[in-house]
Amino acid sequence: MSLIKQQTTGTIPFHFIGSLCDFLPKRIQGQFHYQLLHPTSVKDAIEAMGVPHVEVECIKVHGKDVPFTYQLKPEDAVIVYPFISHNTFSEVVLRPPLKRPIKFILDVHLGSLARLLRLAGFDTYYETEAADAIIAKIAAKEDRVVLTRDIGLLKHKIIHWGYWIRSQHREEQFKEVACRFNLWSSFSPFSYCLACNGSIKSVNKEMVMNLIPSNAALYFHSFFQCQSCQRVYWKGTHYDRMLETLERLHNKGNDC
Repeated sequence: MSLIKQQTTGTIPFHFIGSLCDFLPKRIQGQFHYQLLHPTSVKDAIEAMGVPHVEVECIKVHGKDVPFTYQLKPEDAVIVYPFISHNTFSEVVLRPPLKRPIKFILDVHLGSLARLLRLAGFDTYYETEAADAIIAKIAAKEDRVVLTRDIGLLKHKIIHWGYWIRSQHREEQFKEVACRFNLWSSFSPFSYCLACNGSIKSVNKEMVMNLIPSNAALYFHSFFQCQSCQRVYWKGTHYDRMLETLERLHNKGNDC
């Protein structure tokens, strides 16, 4: 028993690069010493220190790329790189490739961001009653990227792609996501219903006369309808405001 303890116990230096330091106490400044008390995978150690696995792009032990399943040894020294870190290439694939077009799923605290993503033309699942376990299952089943302010949610092992939103302001949140996943050339405005995420299609006015105000029927001739919730859209003053919002969002791409 003492021999096993001697073989598995040690203090392993971890160095976290760039944005991964957001998850660590400020006093640590990227350096962390992990006490190895029993056989542990590098993924479990990283998450025990507060960093969710979805934020990690590359892990090096003594300069060699390793997978999440790598079993730590007392003599190891580990460097952990963030997702899309500059000049970083890993020979070890940590997760399945990100499918495009990218689909998102957001937790209950990000309703405003969900509307912006839908406005810009991104398939965005959002339900106010969705529990963390349900979000994780849907993300895994439908290949969705999890966006959340809850670090714990991103530690669900079935989640392959996700991002912890830093800002509390919706347009800055959108910029974070668009920069992280390179969405700037993928805008497809007015493709998804802002209310339910259903597909929006052009419809004849006669088909929606009973669903629109009389003044809209009088002054507008082009109408669009959600194929799921049947909500009707037209190019009124709200349309102009949405165009202004889209232009403002797209301009933020210059600061990535």
